[in-house]
Amino acid sequence: MPKEKPNTGNRDAEISSSYNVSKEDRRAAFRAMLAYAKPHRGRFALIFLFTLFAIAADLLQPYLVKIAIDDNLLVGKNDYGMLILICVIYFVFVVIGLVFTYLQNNLLQYVGQTIVARIRKELFGHISKLSMSFFDRFPNGSLVTHVSSDTETLNQFFTQVLLSLMRDGMTLIFIIALMFHLDPVLAGYSMILLPIIAGIAVGFRSYMRKVYQITRTQLSRLIAFTAENLAGMNLIQAFHQQKQQQGSFDEQNRRYFRSNVREVTTNVLFNRSFDILGNLSVAFIVWIGGMAVFERTMEFGVLYAFITYIRQFFQPINSITQQWNTLQSTTVSMDRLWRLFSIQPAVQDAERPSTMKQSSVQGRIDYDDVHFSYQEGVPILSGLNLHIAPGEMIGIVGATGAGKSSLMSLLCRFYDVQRGSVRIDGTDIRDIPQASLHRIVGLVQQEPFLYSGSIIDNVRLFDESVSREEVIRACQFVGAEGLITRLKDGYDTMLSERGSGLSAGERQLISFARIVVFRPKILILDEATANLDSYTEQLVQTALQIVSKGRTTLVIAHRLSTIMQADRIIVMRSGEIVEEGSHRQLIQLGGYYEQLYSHSQGTHAVG
Repeated sequence: MPKEKPNTGNRDAEISSSYNVSKEDRRAAFRAMLAYAKPHRGRFALIFLFTLFAIAADLLQPYLVKIAIDDNLLVGKNDYGMLILICVIYFVFVVIGLVFTYLQNNLLQYVGQTIVARIRKELFGHISKLSMSFFDRFPNGSLVTHVSSDTETLNQFFTQVLLSLMRDGMTLIFIIALMFHLDPVLAGYSMILLPIIAGIAVGFRSYMRKVYQITRTQLSRLIAFTAENLAGMNLIQAFHQQKQQQGSFDEQNRRYFRSNVREVTTNVLFNRSFDILGNLSVAFIVWIGGMAVFERTMEFGVLYAFITYIRQFFQPINSITQQWNTLQSTTVSMDRLWRLFSIQPAVQDAERPSTMKQSSVQGRIDYDDVHFSYQEGVPILSGLNLHIAPGEMIGIVGATGAGKSSLMSLLCRFYDVQRGSVRIDGTDIRDIPQASLHRIVGLVQQEPFLYSGSIIDNVRLFDESVSREEVIRACQFVGAEGLITRLKDGYDTMLSERGSGLSAGERQLISFARIVVFRPKILILDEATANLDSYTEQLVQTALQIVSKGRTTLVIAHRLSTIMQADRIIVMRSGEIVEEGSHRQLIQLGGYYEQLYSHSQGTHAVG
């Protein structure tokens, strides 16, 4: 039976959907991301030192050639010993540059990967702590993009952009210093290029940021659409919707393609403008310097070194501009990740939480004047009161949208009430730490989720404190031993995602074994038998009777046969309890429950 939770869809509320990020937010995002680099300050200092040695070794090589030309060859000294010494020093500089470049790159990669691994770990942990209302608003595909693609973009920032800014920035400073040392006049002519370069960079900056933001957003939407369709592929095939979904995917893909092409075109135009400027500059320096050599106001070796440096002058600038798209993507990713990290859970633990212990819980539940809605102005529960005694089994029935699953969500504290309270043994659940509450309240859903892993790990949910023997006893207790021993590797059988290969009843039995292992005092079954055949339902019913013994149990029922033996049945309609009593009492009452029961038996329709 579908839940009454609202279908929020994308709503264009995705984190990446807004292009307008204030400068304050961008600075805050940048500071937040750079905070991850602070523990590695020593390594960054070492990287800076390695880079300094590598650059010095590379840039001194043309100066050595200048010395060989002007102080030896052109003056006719023909000092072979000096030439050999210059060659040896040149070779030493090449080796030094190679060694320190290798050390710098490897250390930077290590630091970058370490930083991003920490960000990715904390991001996943942060997302897992967010409230269910967050997941109602944001599609899974978008979150996958943040965890994978956005963090990888940050990795490129630390391992590529940061290296380029450090290495190429220092290279520019060294080249300018050497150019002024060789010929201040010619260097002054070359400096005319700097304001032109700055003008081109500023002109492209805001436009390129918008282009990269659009591209990232389109990628996020494409991934979200793909994830949604893969999750619902059985439904798509059942209703022959492949053609329609393919058309929608093609449209999403075309939008991403167009934004990608726009990004590449902008990047090429930006970079090629520097190539043209560089070639024109070399031609200009050759003309000016050549005239000076002819007039004997400049030595040929100086002109050779100067031309080499002016060509190298544009290499770091071109390298920095080639990293511009990564820098822009990094800015966008930083904004998106910072905004995601900034989202606080709607459900939070109290400042002074209760010290309720699981072992002392009796299992009394009280819903006192509960008001709740998923969307403002659309109430789901209005002033609901319900009191459940310890150890009582309660069946909850009603049509779609009656508020049944909302009762369960509030008890699990996936959401908080807007007014009123939900109490366990007289303690407001808002005062109970969520970690403790989720040990007290066990939930078995209509579609139990199984992870990729062994049956042992799926029963104990990868909690190593639960022994293998406890898991086996729990499976035997709920009657799952037979199905597990029939599998090839028994309890060590590896399950694929969502437990494909197991029937719905077998997956439910494993979820019941979880309940036995973790021993919650309150048990919720949310339509746990809705998708089972009669034989499997009987197996699950037997397991239910076993695991519910001694526990307060709430059963949301699609099949009324599931809750006919309940101590009390609650009948809900439009967020209110309209009837309650045993099955026999409610049938004799001849009200709404009797209509639901008759409808389930095929006698007549509900009025």
